[in-house]
Amino acid sequence: MSENCYHCGTDCGKQPIVFDQKYFCCNGCKTVYEIFSENNLSCYYDLEKSPGAIPAEIAGKYDFLDNTAIAEKLLEFNDGTTHVINLYIPHIHCSSCIWVLENLNKLKTGVKSSQVNFPKKTVRITWNANRLSLKDLVILLSSIGYEPYISLEDYEGGKKHLNRSIIYKLGVAGFAFGNIMLLSFPEYFEVDEFWLNQYKPFFRYIMLAMSLPVVFYAASNYFLSAYKGLRSKFLNIDVPIALGVLVLFIRSLIEVVSNTGSGFFDSLTGLIFFLLLGKFFQQKTYNFLSFERDYKSYFPIGITRVKNGEEDSIQVYDIKKGDRLLIRNEELIPVDGILINGKARIDYSFVTGESDPIKKQSGDKLFAGGKQLGGAIEMEALKSVSQSYLTQLWSNDVFTKDKAEGFKNITDRISKYFTLTILLIAISAGAFWLWKDLAKAMNVFTAILIVACPCALALSAPFTLGNLLRIFGRKKFYLKNAGVIEQLAKINTIIFDKTGTITSSKKSEITYEGNKLSEVEEILLKNTLRNSNHPLSRQLYDILDANNIITLDDYQEHTGKGIEGASKTNKIKIGSAEFVGVPKIGSTKKTSVHIRTEKGYKGKYTFYNKYREGVAHLFSQLKKGYDLAILSGDNESEQENLQKLLPAKTKMFFNQQPEDKLNYIKFHQQEGANILMVGDGLNDAGALKQSNVGVAVSENVNVFSPACDAILDASKFNEIYYYLRASKKAMNIIKASFLLSFLYNFIGLSFAVSGQLSPVVAAILMPLSSISVVVFTTVMTNFIARKLR
Repeated sequence: MSENCYHCGTDCGKQPIVFDQKYFCCNGCKTVYEIFSENNLSCYYDLEKSPGAIPAEIAGKYDFLDNTAIAEKLLEFNDGTTHVINLYIPHIHCSSCIWVLENLNKLKTGVKSSQVNFPKKTVRITWNANRLSLKDLVILLSSIGYEPYISLEDYEGGKKHLNRSIIYKLGVAGFAFGNIMLLSFPEYFEVDEFWLNQYKPFFRYIMLAMSLPVVFYAASNYFLSAYKGLRSKFLNIDVPIALGVLVLFIRSLIEVVSNTGSGFFDSLTGLIFFLLLGKFFQQKTYNFLSFERDYKSYFPIGITRVKNGEEDSIQVYDIKKGDRLLIRNEELIPVDGILINGKARIDYSFVTGESDPIKKQSGDKLFAGGKQLGGAIEMEALKSVSQSYLTQLWSNDVFTKDKAEGFKNITDRISKYFTLTILLIAISAGAFWLWKDLAKAMNVFTAILIVACPCALALSAPFTLGNLLRIFGRKKFYLKNAGVIEQLAKINTIIFDKTGTITSSKKSEITYEGNKLSEVEEILLKNTLRNSNHPLSRQLYDILDANNIITLDDYQEHTGKGIEGASKTNKIKIGSAEFVGVPKIGSTKKTSVHIRTEKGYKGKYTFYNKYREGVAHLFSQLKKGYDLAILSGDNESEQENLQKLLPAKTKMFFNQQPEDKLNYIKFHQQEGANILMVGDGLNDAGALKQSNVGVAVSENVNVFSPACDAILDASKFNEIYYYLRASKKAMNIIKASFLLSFLYNFIGLSFAVSGQLSPVVAAILMPLSSISVVVFTTVMTNFIARKLR
């Protein structure tokens, strides 16, 4: 007698694989079972019989994915070997789903990595196309119960996916609730005679039958979520709801079967209906706010466009198909295109996670998200830019996990013991009424569990921070995620870089001292500077006369020191005196950039800094609540001016290498400081990543680094104080909404414990409380926005 595979349900044949007293058709199914078991996910097999089965219709369902033209439209990245796709998975609903989907590489060797976006129910997968086709990947997902929703129209139009399951469940619950209420009227009005003698038991069983799809279908997500939470030894917010529904159903079932009463089927179905109704409106509100806070269209990153031999800076979302773009060292490629000239060494680690640069030749295709390492290149755009794609790369959780370790958000801290407390209150009150009035005990127990649902508590932070995230975006302060606001509220120390941060790279005065450069040297100087994104390089490049554009044979950038380039037999070094090999003469402390060619030392450009408008006022505002410091890679030339400009207690450190800045931040963090680092995003990458919050000031330059948590438009530099103040006020709004939620719970519990609140009324009040919290947080955050200049 043959056995069916425990995992996929297919016939194991005459030689099944036996493991853990279970039968498997192949080692693949056995491996999946082992992975689930080792990580306490064996409850996956309780969801349905043979969840990993591949139905016959799926075998040919995805044949269209073998079509290269169709697959290309779905892929985000394709270099021939590495493919990246973002798939919508409607069935993602809990932490177990996240674990399974983020460990696909353990199920298939071709999968390199996978990352779940839980709110959007999407998974972003990177895999080796030589080992696994897109069709095989989709079938793999379907076989483990996570069939993706694929529609080319949605992918091309960017439409939002709508999960209709909650609408279907709401319809089932509403239909049953209405009919059960109708059938319950004779019970309400105590109609005897005809009703009592012939039809009472019959209609009670009809109500029982109608409640079954409501309990086992409409309320199924509550049971599944509660069960998985308990299996993981965690009391989530669905535990009291599931317990309340279960208690009502069992009590009603016993009464009908024993003919001792009509049960509580009206309250039970009404409860689930109103729970789902509240969830539906919350989902609609959340989707609306998610759309409203779509700050990607405000993203400030710019790009240099080459048109008719002239270069101009444009916002990335103004890029059109056919535009010729200049990509400098360390700049991000914002859109798919064709390499026209230059030597490309592309780092696709933002996209694929692999940091080995890939060399590209003229005519090769370049993909959005890659970062050029080396000299400047020119490319032709193949399509307009996708802002959401760029922001997705920037917001990638891979780059924030280290910084987020040990940080607990306010909801986790406050609601940690909420569910446990409610369960204790419900059990205590239920026991009391069980002793005093058996008829009331079940109603009291259920009403407490429902009225104290912590949904309002759970919604306070996401809606407050999400709305403020959108508002900040409109004010040109762009945050990676809402959690950054919470960390901003905890800041007590602010560290600023000098060059390109508190100084403006567009207003400096520059003078030259030294020997006149030849025409060849001027061309080489201009084109070497053209490759660099350093603030001093950009300033110097802008003031030099226009020269012929040439492609360098060699280009290198030495962080914190300088740059060098070569064309044919001509070489040039640009940077600090030490970098070009010039001894320091006298005690000059001006910020200078020295020039050396193969013919020897030529001279230096001296920079006279212009500080950003409002710097003095900003520091005056910040000194009242924060420790302030300047960490500059330049010499002490500006120390005297800064001492006049900034508050007396501002610490100043000069000649700081990138590692010096990082170590300074690390030391003070160990002393208990919560540090905000404000830099230019280039030499400060290490410091930005080490700090609690790293802010990169942007002058419309396409420097794209995962190290920063926020990008601040340079025109809003003097508004930093107001952003910090708004973040602190947002935390106060969350705390106030918590108090509102606790007040509601206290009043509701008072009525529930005393037996004056029925479960169905509690179910109506619960979503109303959640909606009131959403309205309160949205109104208050909009009020804060009016205070921002």
